[in-house]
Amino acid sequence: MPGSPRKKAAIAGPKGKKTAPKLPVEQLDRLQAVITTTLDDDKAEDIVVIDLEGRASFADRMIIATGIADRQIAAIATHLHEKLHEAGFRKPLTEGANGTDWVLIDAGDIIVHLFKPEARSLYGLEKMWSAELDETSEG
Repeated sequence: MPGSPRKKAAIAGPKGKKTAPKLPVEQLDRLQAVITTTLDDDKAEDIVVIDLEGRASFADRMIIATGIADRQIAAIATHLHEKLHEAGFRKPLTEGANGTDWVLIDAGDIIVHLFKPEARSLYGLEKMWSAELDETSEG
């Protein structure tokens, strides 16, 4: 089952304290706006924002988007770093930017996943973190 608590814990990684303090909602909304605008400007497709508040310890929001090719995904990641820096946010951490199907960008309270279409379907993060699955697993 893609939304099981065990799988969600595995994706979340080891438990521990976050190194940066939580952003106020206004700054979190501004961070999200910078990210989604940059993704849109760089022609990322199917941009989805998932609210993780109270559901995950590693972030408050997750943004998932699709890029058509490795070069596009790498360019989006680079532009996102630049735009976040220009907007005064801390430098995000990036994993997988060297020609893979999935790039993860940790912008603190927002995690960004950039996928090629096949990888996005394979991993199914939207299904795993959807509110509907949480509601059905509780009942």
